Parts: sequence; C-alpha cells; structure tokens
Amino acid sequence: MSYKSTNPVTGETVAEFANHSDAEINNAIAGADAVYRSNWSQGGIERRLEVLSRLAELIGSRSEDLARVIVRETGKRISEAQWEVGETARIAHYFANHAARMLAPERIETDQGDAWMEFHPIGVIVAIEPWNFPFYQLMRVAAPAIAAGNSVLVKPAGIVPQCAILFEELILEAGAPKGAWTTVFASKDQIAMLLQDDRVQGVTLTGSEQAGSIVAAEAGRNLKKSVLELGGADVFAVLDDADLDHAADVGTAGRLSVAGQVCTAAKRFLVHEKVAGSFIDKLVQRFGAIRVGDPMDETVGLGPLSSMAARDNLTEQVRRAVEAGAHVLHGGNPMQGEGAFFEPTILTNVTRENPAYFEEFFGPVAQVHIVRDDEDLVALANDSSFGLGGSIFSADIDRARAIASRIETGMVWINAITGGGPELPFGGVKRSGFGRELSEVGIKEFVNQKLVVVARAGRSLH
Repeated sequence: MSYKSTNPVTGETVAEFANHSDAEINNAIAGADAVYRSNWSQGGIERRLEVLSRLAELIGSRSEDLARVIVRETGKRISEAQWEVGETARIAHYFANHAARMLAPERIETDQGDAWMEFHPIGVIVAIEPWNFPFYQLMRVAAPAIAAGNSVLVKPAGIVPQCAILFEELILEAGAPKGAWTTVFASKDQIAMLLQDDRVQGVTLTGSEQAGSIVAAEAGRNLKKSVLELGGADVFAVLDDADLDHAADVGTAGRLSVAGQVCTAAKRFLVHEKVAGSFIDKLVQRFGAIRVGDPMDETVGLGPLSSMAARDNLTEQVRRAVEAGAHVLHGGNPMQGEGAFFEPTILTNVTRENPAYFEEFFGPVAQVHIVRDDEDLVALANDSSFGLGGSIFSADIDRARAIASRIETGMVWINAITGGGPELPFGGVKRSGFGRELSEVGIKEFVNQKLVVVARAGRSLH
C-alpha cells in the first residue's frame, strides 16, 4: 500500500512516503523491544506520567496548527478537528493523573494468605489505526501504553501519514525515549511479519470488519493478545414520548459529523410509528438545511468524504440499495465538481432482503425504519451483525434503561448521541470487535495482571 497525503477538497496529493523496508521494520522492533527492557518501562511510573503531562501541554499549545493538518489530510471540518485535538490532549491529561491509581496493586481477600494483583507491561504492541481521527485514535493507544510501559509500533492509515509523523514527534519532544512510540509505514505482509515476531506481545486495531478478521486470525495463529474496534451500524431509537426536536437535532449531528465517517455515528434510525411522520419531516428539514462545502469555512455543516475513492464507494453502495428497493427521501448523489463531496442522504424502505440492511454506510447516509413498539424496536436493533453503540431517546428514563439493557451493543447512551471520554470504556460486541479502549478497563487490556500470594505459615498442602 502507499502512504499518501491527498487533500479531499481538491484531490491534490501534497505528500507521499515510501513504505519502510523489512530491514527498517526489524530495526523498529529491536528499538521498541530495547525500550521495553530499559528502565523506562521497568522502572517507576512517575517518569512516564510526566511525559504524558508534557504531551498534553504540547498538544494544547499547538492546537490550531494540529487542527489544520487534520483538515488538510482528512477533509474534516475545522471545528471537528479542533474538538479532536482537544480530546487528544484530554486523554493524555487523564491518564497522566489517574494511571498510577489504575495500576496500583489490588488486594484480594482469600483464606490462603496475603494476596494481591500487580500490573506490569508486557512488551511491544502493534497498533493499526484509522484515518478518521488521526490524532485522537493514536492517543487512545499511546496514553495507556506509555503509562503502563509498553512500547508501540503504530501503522497509521495510508491517507494520514503527516498526522502520524507529527504525533510521533510530539511524543519524543515530550520526553519519551526513541522506540517508545514508532511509526511504521508497513505493508500487509510486513504487519504479518510483526505479529509473527516473538518480541511483539499484542495488537490493537481500529478499522474495518475485513481488516479486523485478517489481523485477528494472524494474532490467533501467533498467540498474541488482540483488541479490535471495528465497524458499527448504531441504532438511534426515537420512542413515542421523545422530544422530537431535540432528537432530530442530535440525530442530524450524529449522522453527519465528520461527513458520517464515524464508527459510532447514528446510522439506523428506529422510530416509533406514532411519531414517525413528524420525526421524519423534522429530519428531512434539517438534512436539507445543511450547507456543504469547504471544511475550513466555519459556516459549513458538512465537508467532503476522506477521499474520492470513499465518495465513489458510497455512491455505488447507495445505488445498490436503491436498486434493491430502498427509497431516497433526501439526497442520494455525489456532488458535482471537484472534491469528495456527497449529499446528506436519507433512505427508507430498506427491507431485510436489501444488502444495505446489514451494511455499514461510512458516509452521510441515514436509514430510517419504523417500529410498532418496544419489542419490535429491540428485535430490529439486534438484527445486525454489528454491536458497537447506540442511542435511545425517551422522556421515560426507566423505559429507556430497560431497552438499553436488551440491546446487543457495547455502549448505549440515553437522550444523547453515542459518545465517549477517557474515563469511559469504549468497544463493542459481535462483529464490531472485542476488548475495550480507554478507562481503567482499557489500560488493563495489555498488562500482565499478575497474582502474588504470600501463603499463611503452617498452611496444609491439602
């Protein structure tokens, strides 16, 4: 594969980077392993947390420049890029302040003696990361890895190489030793080579279902721990007692944020039949009012997709859905002219026989389904191979909580779009992946949770 920075607004390639050679990849593994075996990883946590604090400060002090790099490589709107940079700094700051507590020994009550759990780094981790949040996604791996003492070899997405290089430079400037975080422009075969190396102890991937399946198989063959965050087809449930204006506002933002290219975006709108007509009218009105254009323009509500290829793939996906019987209520077409722009789109009548019913649309395309009651809603929500996140809108919180408990996803938000935070576990079930990122749960995915027991004196062997 190639690593090429192309502006999605104009289609102009602004930078290109060659793949690293096998020798360079091997040197990167050796460097990462050496750091893991050094006092940086094996010594006290304080030095590593100081680096995270400085990293948060560096990101905060350069937030505007970093946001502009994101816009140039991904086409993300400037306000969205600014939010991403802020969240990236917040994650570093959170783990700097809380990781010592998370990784402190934990006592266990037992009649066998004095027992506790210790938490230690395990070695080199391979991170395979996406393009849609080119700093934020890296920090979700970097902050817990640095705190725990694991070294990371990160393979960024092919269209955001400049963001990846800049992120590594920030980590080194913050005081981490060379080898603690290393960017590798690797091919698929080289990723397999990494996972076959005994010095590599785990792999984390955020990406497509197909990529996750390949990486999980390779990790399994080599007995490497893996964490996967894959696709999603998140439900956005609107009950008959919901505040429809609020739900329509949030649903529009939730579907069109980052041009719809978010794993946890609102993708399947499940609307109670009693309010379906009114809610759909409100959603159409809001989609129609969205201004599409230059992502650096603060008045624009929808920027381009990440690439011309992404636009063309989405166009074909919508065409197949319509050919199979879906109705286009709004939009449905790529926009004329240069750039990877696509109209805000609403599809209805997507039946179970339509391939679109089970697909993830990674772009500004919403599916609307009408449900009879709560039972019908839960059945439709769970009739999916994905299970990442979801949202439920209702004035009756007890009713919404009961539905949330029955939906087969890793996360559910009530009266808000699926979100996140450094203190909240993030991840899914089914074909949306396994394991968790962020929070105390996430930091313990790639540590040795070691049991130590001091046996009671005179304890019998039987």
